[in-house]
Amino acid sequence: MAHFDTEYQRLEASYSDSPPGEENLLVHVPEGSKSPWHHIENLDLFFQRISFKNGFTCMLLGEIFELVQLVFVVAFTVFLANCVDYDILFANKFVNHTDSSKVTLPDAFLPVDVCSARIRDNVFVIFILIISGVFWLHRLVKFIYNICCYWEIRSFYINALKMSMTDLPYFTWQEVQARIIEIQKEHQICIHKKELTELDIYHRILRFKNYMVAMVNKSLLPVRFHLPLLGDTVFYTRGLKYNFELIFFWGPGSLFENEWSLKPEYKRGGNRLELADRLSSRILWIGIANLLLCPVILIWQILYAFFSYTEVIKREPGSLGARCWSLYGRFYLRHFNELDHELMSRLSKGYKASSKYMNCFMSPLLTVVAKNVAFFAGSILAVLIALTIYDEDVLAVEHVLSSITLLGICITVCRSFIPDKHMVFCPEQLLKVILAHIHYMPDHWQGNAHRYETRDEFAQLFQYKAVFILEELLSPVITPFILIFCLRRKSLEIIDFFRNFTVDVVGVGDTCSFAQMDVRQHGHPAWMSAGKTEASIYQQAEDGKTELSLMHFAITNPHWQPPRESTHFISLLKEKVHREAAAGQQGIIAENPAFTSTHSLQSDSEPRSLIANLLMGPPSLASLHLGREGSINPVSIGVSEGASALRSLSPVSTSQHLRGSYPSARLPRPDHPAVVAGRAMTGSGTDARTISSGSSAWEGQLSSMVLSEYASTEMSIHALYMHEMHNQQSRGEVSESVNEDMEAARTFPRSSTFPTTSHQAGAAQQSGSQRHYGRTSDPVSGSFRAQRTPRMPMGGWSEENQMSRHHDPVPEEGSEDELPPHIHKV
Repeated sequence: MAHFDTEYQRLEASYSDSPPGEENLLVHVPEGSKSPWHHIENLDLFFQRISFKNGFTCMLLGEIFELVQLVFVVAFTVFLANCVDYDILFANKFVNHTDSSKVTLPDAFLPVDVCSARIRDNVFVIFILIISGVFWLHRLVKFIYNICCYWEIRSFYINALKMSMTDLPYFTWQEVQARIIEIQKEHQICIHKKELTELDIYHRILRFKNYMVAMVNKSLLPVRFHLPLLGDTVFYTRGLKYNFELIFFWGPGSLFENEWSLKPEYKRGGNRLELADRLSSRILWIGIANLLLCPVILIWQILYAFFSYTEVIKREPGSLGARCWSLYGRFYLRHFNELDHELMSRLSKGYKASSKYMNCFMSPLLTVVAKNVAFFAGSILAVLIALTIYDEDVLAVEHVLSSITLLGICITVCRSFIPDKHMVFCPEQLLKVILAHIHYMPDHWQGNAHRYETRDEFAQLFQYKAVFILEELLSPVITPFILIFCLRRKSLEIIDFFRNFTVDVVGVGDTCSFAQMDVRQHGHPAWMSAGKTEASIYQQAEDGKTELSLMHFAITNPHWQPPRESTHFISLLKEKVHREAAAGQQGIIAENPAFTSTHSLQSDSEPRSLIANLLMGPPSLASLHLGREGSINPVSIGVSEGASALRSLSPVSTSQHLRGSYPSARLPRPDHPAVVAGRAMTGSGTDARTISSGSSAWEGQLSSMVLSEYASTEMSIHALYMHEMHNQQSRGEVSESVNEDMEAARTFPRSSTFPTTSHQAGAAQQSGSQRHYGRTSDPVSGSFRAQRTPRMPMGGWSEENQMSRHHDPVPEEGSEDELPPHIHKV
């Protein structure tokens, strides 16, 4: 296993969420004054249940119907296989009736004794029933436990958070989170800290998901294949994800000893080879278990898919041609510290533009074939329908009804391959609109949106529903082989990943260091972090994940107080946006990334939500004029107003303005474009008459909706701006601004929570040309030009590239028993 040697080093925590002097704090509360929620042992699970926020009744019914659904699927399948006489059902055998000659449905049911005898004689059915019974009993015990926990959450909402179940739907997650932070001072639900922060709560809810997002970002997961006809393929299903979580986080022998702590042996580097062998053996046994259970799981997947999708396909045959975000796409596009509902809301806003982009690529040959097949099938269907209208006895003819159904499905499928004749081919513009919502996109897609290679790569993120169903059906067969032959080879890389990218946060426990969103530890110099990051190529998050996640979290949680390093990065970005937006007022709009990112939003395919909330926002944003079809008019737009829209990364002042002025403000007319666009954007189906009712509950919900959409729009604009800056920096067009950023970074004081060694102090005094962070310098002009750093595997680098990317080696961690080992940060 020599080829698994890596050059990783353990990262120390970049900052502490605790105030100075509270790092080892343990809050003591007298016994008599303790509340029922004092010192909740498993805060991770507690916060996860709170974040569901669907109400006790919804969660209770969901659990009950899951149990009933399992019993129904197993019982109904066994009944169909053993208790039905299909010869009578298909009229292959006649039944003698004394009172009527018509065959009824009960005539096809076998007697009870015959049915039970057939079940007892079938060994495979008995085995299926035993496995299903054990699994159902396990789910029943889990159901009873979950109901007790849900009742506790209900009591917590009512008594601690002072939220009734009827008003719960009108509260946003940020409002619930603010109350949790407030009651920490009274109830001390966490005894290791006096005060909780927004980042603490997100860390506990998303502890394991942040690890998975980081592994996908560093190309450690999922496994990629190169198939002869399909090319590079990513296979990532719910079954495979379940096995990954079982191996890494919560299964027997996993890397974590509990919900919040990595096992001590995985924090040391001296026994990494032994741990890799142990992990490899465990993956092998889990793969063998998957292989043995493959028939049972496969049968369940087929039955569940049949019962779930057959009626939908019959009712809407074109549903298989619809698209959905793949599981791999949801992890690739996910920010660090982004909740499920935040992610799905963001991806749902980009669904329409993504569908239109994929529909742009219609094969002319396939279109001609589809038109003619639809014509022939439609002709036959028209004759059959006409005969049926003339005489309904035609339906009694054998296979007539089946033919009508199949011809209808054929026509629907063919029409899905026929493009809209009014559609305009504008892939670059559509890709910009998609980027405004999904926030992540490979660099080589820029300027290549019209190519089929880009379309095929985007299809891995945005796949057909039929492909999703097929992958889930094949998952029980393919998953064991992926675990046994592919994942085992990465066991040492996985061990190194968890050791090097795990930090202990006070009051939270072991978390993924990428989730700290620290630009200095994991920033990328090509993403506006030049001069502010000290990360090596292996510590850098790819695709600007650190910078975009930091910006998203700061905008989503406007009251969060970032550490000093992150605050400096945000303030520099705000200043740059304001400066370039102000420069656009002087006539250089066309070369401005701020204007380019905003101008790219004008597209017929764009849902009008990006502009609607600007109209509903504060007065400084209301003067943005809309052109035809809801797009920004570049002639009439006021650049100073656009600057005010881009001036702040965090909408704290905006939220205060809206909360203070909203109740006294006059609601817009129902036919106002902002209200119309807001309804189209939210998809809530709320009628305009509800707005005019003036109810306090609706006003609070509308205020929250305005704030949420303002934050969404602000994040979309900044994502476009950062991508535009990244593209210009990659082309070497922003050397002056990079120099300014580096100069500002050198004058910024170091944080007391991030000590600097003497080696770092000496390096900081040297010239910038001696610091290699994926950029090249011109010794004559002194300007820096960023260059793209390739995505590297999780192992070490090649020998020929060592000299150009050399940094001081870090000695291997010893095998001492002290935890954690004292390692100087490089």
